[in-house]
Amino acid sequence: MGLTKYKIGDFVEAYNYRCGIPDLLPEQVSGISIDKEFFEPAKQVGEDTSSYKIVPPNCFACNLMHVGRDNALPVALNHSEINKHVSPAYSVFKLKNENIILKEYFYIFLKSSEKDRLFSFHTDSSIRQGLPWEDFCDIDITLPNIDQQRKFVNVYLSLQNNLAAYQSKVEDLKMVCDGYIEELRRDYVRNQSDKMVRIGNYISKRNEVNSDGQIELEQGINIQKKFITPQRSNSNLYSRRIVRRGDIAYCTQLNNANVAVAYRDGDDCVVSSVYDIIYVKDTSALLPKYLMLWLIRPEFGRYVYTCSTGSAYEFLSYDDLADYKIPLPDIAIQQAIVNIYDSYIERQRIADALKEQLKNICPVLIRGSLTE
Repeated sequence: MGLTKYKIGDFVEAYNYRCGIPDLLPEQVSGISIDKEFFEPAKQVGEDTSSYKIVPPNCFACNLMHVGRDNALPVALNHSEINKHVSPAYSVFKLKNENIILKEYFYIFLKSSEKDRLFSFHTDSSIRQGLPWEDFCDIDITLPNIDQQRKFVNVYLSLQNNLAAYQSKVEDLKMVCDGYIEELRRDYVRNQSDKMVRIGNYISKRNEVNSDGQIELEQGINIQKKFITPQRSNSNLYSRRIVRRGDIAYCTQLNNANVAVAYRDGDDCVVSSVYDIIYVKDTSALLPKYLMLWLIRPEFGRYVYTCSTGSAYEFLSYDDLADYKIPLPDIAIQQAIVNIYDSYIERQRIADALKEQLKNICPVLIRGSLTE
């Protein structure tokens, strides 16, 4: 099999077209995830979006500004059939043709962590360690012939299609759970408003401190409502608050209506003093996971944000949290809803693992195409 060396600039060209729309909504603007996929809505959107760039179907977008700093090239291929809009800081490009390289093969090439190191090596000496467009185009790439590329692209696309089919079933399960919760809320508001209960009647605040230092696992909570390893660890955990298995922890300091709240399903841990911890006093009346399903809803976030007090920072008091009302059906109905949600969480975990495997197979496919 013959291999040929090219410059990236031999087969890509910039695509610099502005959208001219001054008031794009956040959900109309895309960012690029660490998995090298587009996501919406974007995290930040400017007041005037006229200069935002268009990414047509089958075109790429990437952020070359701080490749070295992040040791990764944030890049994505528009697989959809509609235009996407990205920040003017992004570089948008397309293939001149597919005589040299298939767009899917180039995408697999760009997704490889090995190639992230290659791009980082070519960055400039600025603070952000950016990769100038000219330097990006000047990078060498060794390619097999088109038939060989297509063979390995077909393997990747087959795996990707299987993942997409599985992910769609996962989303269907989440839709069932969300629909069940919403219908329950509407039914109680319409017909059983007297059964909407204060959660304060069923919860208590946990005020345990890790004074003996027995718990060494420190955690934080992200906006996805999950416990995570905090960005800044603390060597002194004696003053940290304890979260027991089955507890719910939430951040009392609010930046917006997206409350950092999470149910503790793992081992006991400790959290910063910016968190409060609650637990259900009687699980025969209220299941903690059922309660959590209401606390992750956007309407709860809007409720606590309107109740919050403060100036530069907004704070959520325990009393305001306790005043939040939810429907309280029979415990068997609560358990049925929780079971559906648990199934969704497990299948989402599997989908995430499959997605990670698909990402990890990219360098294997590239190496295979070059050595077979």
